[in-house]
Amino acid sequence: MKVFEALRGGLIVSVQVWRGSALDDPQIIAAMAGAAQDGGAVAVRIEGVENLHAVRRRVALPIVGLVKREYPGFEAYISPTLAEVESIIGAGAEIVAFDATSRPRPDGSLLIDMIRAVHAAGRLAMADCSTAEDGVAASAAGADILATTLCGYTAPTKNHTLPALDLVAELSRLGKFGVCEGGVRMPADVRAGLDAGADAVVVGTAITNVDWLVREFAGAADRGS
Repeated sequence: MKVFEALRGGLIVSVQVWRGSALDDPQIIAAMAGAAQDGGAVAVRIEGVENLHAVRRRVALPIVGLVKREYPGFEAYISPTLAEVESIIGAGAEIVAFDATSRPRPDGSLLIDMIRAVHAAGRLAMADCSTAEDGVAASAAGADILATTLCGYTAPTKNHTLPALDLVAELSRLGKFGVCEGGVRMPADVRAGLDAGADAVVVGTAITNVDWLVREFAGAADRGS
C-alpha cells in the first residue's frame, strides 16, 4: 500500500498543543505541520476537525487524524465514538486514530464497528493500544496500524517505562504496520523504536509542544541565585 511505503522507517510528527495555549490556533498548527513536512517528517498526527482542515490545505503528507473528546463516566477520549470517526473522515485524514483499549465507548460501539466505519470510507484504521492484548484484539478486528500510544496512560499500564519498546516488539509480531508512540524525546529514542520493530515512530511533545518545552527550560533556570 502506497501510504505504508511512504511511512515505513520514518518520523511521524504529532502537532498538538495544550488547550488555551497561545499556539492553539488552526493556522499555527498548520504552519507547524508545514515545518514538519519541510524537515523530513513522513506524516503528521493532528487533533481536532478545524486543525485537520487547516493542515490538509497546507501539507501534502499523509495525515493521522483524531479527535480528543471527554464524555462523563468514560475513560476513552481519543476518537471514542463513531461520531468522532466520521468527523475525522470528513476532514480528509488518510488515517483515523482511535482508542483501541477494552474500555467502554460512550456510544456503545465496539472496536470492530470503529474499524468498519474507517474502512467503509476507504481510510486506514490506526489502533491506539496500551497493551499487547489490545493489539491482538485490534489486529483480529482488522486494524491496519497498531500503535503504542496509550501505554502508560491506562490504569493497567501506569508507570510503564516509555517509550514502550517491549510493547513495540510484541506488536511487531502481529504482522501489522507497527508504530512506536509515547515518550519519544530524543533522536536516539526514534532509532531504538525502529530497532525494536516499529515501522514508524511518532514524536510529539519533544518537537511541537512549545509550552511544555519552555516550562522545562524555565524550570531549570536558577532565578534565586
